[in-house]
Amino acid sequence: MNYPDLRADLSQRVRARPSVEALRASRIREVANAALEMPDVLPFWFGESDQSTPQFICDAASAALRLGHTFYTHNLGLGALREALAQYVTGLHGATYASQIAVTSSGVSALMLAAQLLVDPGDRVVAVTPLWPNLVEIPKILGAHVQTVALTHGADGWALDLDALLAALTPQTKMLLVNSPNNPTGWVMTRAQQSRVLEHCRTHGIWIVADEVYERLYYGEGAAAPSFLDLASRDERVLCVNSFSKAWLMTGWRLGWIVAPAALMADLGKLLEYNTSCAPDFVQHAGIAALQGGADLTARVVAELGQSREHLVRGLNSLPGLDVKAPDGAMYVFFRLPSATDSLALCIRLVREARLGLAPGSAFGDEGEGFVRWCYSGNRALLDEGVRRLSDFLEKEPI
Repeated sequence: MNYPDLRADLSQRVRARPSVEALRASRIREVANAALEMPDVLPFWFGESDQSTPQFICDAASAALRLGHTFYTHNLGLGALREALAQYVTGLHGATYASQIAVTSSGVSALMLAAQLLVDPGDRVVAVTPLWPNLVEIPKILGAHVQTVALTHGADGWALDLDALLAALTPQTKMLLVNSPNNPTGWVMTRAQQSRVLEHCRTHGIWIVADEVYERLYYGEGAAAPSFLDLASRDERVLCVNSFSKAWLMTGWRLGWIVAPAALMADLGKLLEYNTSCAPDFVQHAGIAALQGGADLTARVVAELGQSREHLVRGLNSLPGLDVKAPDGAMYVFFRLPSATDSLALCIRLVREARLGLAPGSAFGDEGEGFVRWCYSGNRALLDEGVRRLSDFLEKEPI
């Protein structure tokens, strides 16, 4: 019997699945990589503060390590952390129980778990964009088709065409992805808009997956941005994803959570087992400390971000040709640079020629082309220096 030579055309056979090959690579990382080994680049491309995690949170993790908390935990998380999260969510959004909460190894892991829980190959998913690329690409890994509904940009900043979104949410839609406050635009979905979307999705049996990682980074009234948890019962088709990263300065700890119907928890536990098994025990103890002692910390973080937001917007609006609106939430200014038709190429030039690191708008979808994202969660003196470098760049070669 003749067998085929398996060595033939090896380059064509050693490949990932087509849906994985088709994923967008991170253009933010591409800009950051362009800055490697370059001195004095101001890095405003990533979404994290330049402040380290407060000592009381680090001390809780250290104490847990000293006490031997280095073993597996329950798939859904430590009971004490789930109870603390339930109290926290209840204080913001109404009655929520530990049985409706799963602890995850980061917010992005929570988003992947939510998609694995709900999406089959060929399913139709709708996402409001511009949007953090991870949210758009995760359903594609699972073979889903993603349709985008773009926010509009006008004189008052970013806005949602609610009728366009509702029209896209057909009975054939499996899941809606909403990130509010939004990365990159800072747009916030109003409670009235959430109410209409929720009622529409109830009618058609559409799941809502809400990425509310930035809910505390909100500059309107109240302790948090409007949430689907304010309107939905805990036993309907709504999953809300959150994270310790932003409000407690814990980006590197990789700790998040999901609020979901209790009926899904057994299956969610199975998915956690097959993804990460559980979040690290000592990291979960750090999360408990953050929840129990972090109210003043979060208030300070939000106040400082609000001041930095106004500071940067004033600085950018002092430059000729720029018209920048202060965002309602999150930690970014997403603004247009006139005639910048290739935002990736522009951001690489800004790194190389101005030592200024911004994220290209195209990283957040076609709707973001022509814009750049500036994370303002840093020292205000560095923001001023960044504005000065941008001003010098534009003076030498207006865009």
